[in-house]
Amino acid sequence: MPHFAEIILLLFILWILGFFVFHIAGFLIHLLIIVAVIMVLIRVIKGENPFK
Repeated sequence: MPHFAEIILLLFILWILGFFVFHIAGFLIHLLIIVAVIMVLIRVIKGENPFK
């Protein structure tokens, strides 16, 4: 029975860790997308080819 409790505790810790890691990673991905869109818009406004 103690092994069962250890497995449950381990899975719970991994679940909590994954929850926070993926939220942070999702934020960073959205931040990178916003930066890329802003850079493309700046190049378009300057009259340059944005995909060069």
